[in-house]
Amino acid sequence: MKSKWASFFLCLFLGYLGIHKFYEGRILLGIVYLCTGGLFGFGVVIDLIILLFKPNPYYP
Repeated sequence: MKSKWASFFLCLFLGYLGIHKFYEGRILLGIVYLCTGGLFGFGVVIDLIILLFKPNPYYP
C-alpha cells in the first residue's frame, strides 16, 4: 500500500525526475520520466490529476 499524499507531493515537487514512479515501484516508468523530464511536463500534470482521485492508501 502506498500513501496517496506522499506520492502526490513527490510528483508535485520532483515529478520531472520520476521520483513518484520509483516510490510506486514502477522502475521502468521512473527511468522514462527521468530521461524525458516527466514526459516533457505533460506526464507530471496528468499524474497529479490522477493521484487526486485515487483512494488513500492505494495499491499501485
